[in-house]
Amino acid sequence: MLKRVSLPLTESTLETLKSGDTVLLSGTLYVARDAAHKRLVDQLQGNEPLPFDIEGQTLYYMGPTPAPPGRVIGSAGPTTSKRMDAYTPRLLAAGLKGMIGKGVRSPEVKEAMKKHGAVYLAATGGAGALISKTIVKSEVIAYPGLGPEAVLKLEVKDFPATVINDIYGNDLYIEGKQKYCRT
Repeated sequence: MLKRVSLPLTESTLETLKSGDTVLLSGTLYVARDAAHKRLVDQLQGNEPLPFDIEGQTLYYMGPTPAPPGRVIGSAGPTTSKRMDAYTPRLLAAGLKGMIGKGVRSPEVKEAMKKHGAVYLAATGGAGALISKTIVKSEVIAYPGLGPEAVLKLEVKDFPATVINDIYGNDLYIEGKQKYCRT
């Protein structure tokens, strides 16, 4: 089922999302990868404020490329989510409600998503050039010294993704395999 979703995520929106749903996201996304995740969690553990209000927000695990002339960003494809798993439960406890990447999540992250009412979405790997066309604005907002791992604030319109893990504990990667298993 195709659903249009406005960001940041609200509890009422999260309740409607089910694993397997296709969504078109519009609003603000934040980009953070490994090094930025470590810094964010270090700040939380030190009781320091984060560079953005994480409550209800969605993080995109993206490997950005430089913007060609006339574009706000270059290719913007997803990166492997598992690399962020060590940091994710702490960010979920702080109010993060959505994540976008590719690949499976650890049992600890799936449990934390269920506990804190958050979702994990997959973006199509290899489609970074197409995905970049949904990004209407991009700016570095934290840790510029990290280069391509700096935190970015993106404004998106109709960013396509698929719900993999919903707030109810469902997992499309498991459900999808079970459909084709012979018993």
